[in-house]
Amino acid sequence: MALGLAACGEVDGAESGSGSDSGELTVGVSNLGLSFPFPSAIGEGIKARADELGVTIVELDAQSDTEKQSNDVQDLIGQAPDGVLLLPVDSGVAVGLVDQLRGADIPVVAVASQVGDPSERDLEDVYEELTALVTQDELAAGRTAGELALQALPEGGKLAVVEGAAGFAEVELRFAEFLDPAEEAGVTFDVVARQPGDWTVEGAQGACQNLLASNPDLDVLYAESDDMAVGCAQAVESAGSDAVVIGIGGSQLGIDGVESGSVYGTVCFKPRDLGELAMQVIYDHLTGEETREAEFVSYETPAITADNVDDCDPQW
Repeated sequence: MALGLAACGEVDGAESGSGSDSGELTVGVSNLGLSFPFPSAIGEGIKARADELGVTIVELDAQSDTEKQSNDVQDLIGQAPDGVLLLPVDSGVAVGLVDQLRGADIPVVAVASQVGDPSERDLEDVYEELTALVTQDELAAGRTAGELALQALPEGGKLAVVEGAAGFAEVELRFAEFLDPAEEAGVTFDVVARQPGDWTVEGAQGACQNLLASNPDLDVLYAESDDMAVGCAQAVESAGSDAVVIGIGGSQLGIDGVESGSVYGTVCFKPRDLGELAMQVIYDHLTGEETREAEFVSYETPAITADNVDDCDPQW
């Protein structure tokens, strides 16, 4: 951040596009969907830090459509920005998009989601063509959610999982270590079902209604986002169930749910901070302040319950 605009461009071997010829940096942003609260908040953070740094932003909205994101990336390549921040719609498809950008000598930082098949690549095994992956540690966050489930039900019980939409790496990552805390404590959570809620309150409410109808003795509903946790909490109330709801994300809806007691706990994500961090990472790389190669960059995501709900200031 200490470097002025005069220092921008190709510094200490840092790669750059044609935008650096004018002495200013331009960064393209391919956002997976600005109509969704979480990526929208990331976009706000990116723009806020870009304004502080004097970086020009070219932001394109993929509208949660892989084909549109592919077209957006082609548009960005044609504009030759100095770098690109990519919020992938689909982690598998994103591999090809990164390859195309790198083929045009444009450094890429992936934001908020892994590039590559999460079943074949560890989260911190960052795709080699990336400058960096800047994201919350989804594995650790899932484990933290599992600790909340164990805290709520130290004897274990029947568990159902409400997942996000297909194609998102987070679907598997947020579940991969969720059961580990219980297993390490010698406690069993019996996973009786996993059903998609498509990241929405409405989708999760319908999914949880079905899950509770099929399994009225459910003890825990783990929703892989706070919006879905709120939908599940509504279903629990309608069914007269005693099931505990665990969320993840630290959204305003989720924190409100924790405060009201309808959601037992969540994991605090900070998307605006994440956007600012991603912008800083690519800026530092482009200016030569701190060059990176396939690095994993993250931040802390603490567990939140009614006991410490003030520790999470919702950013989305």
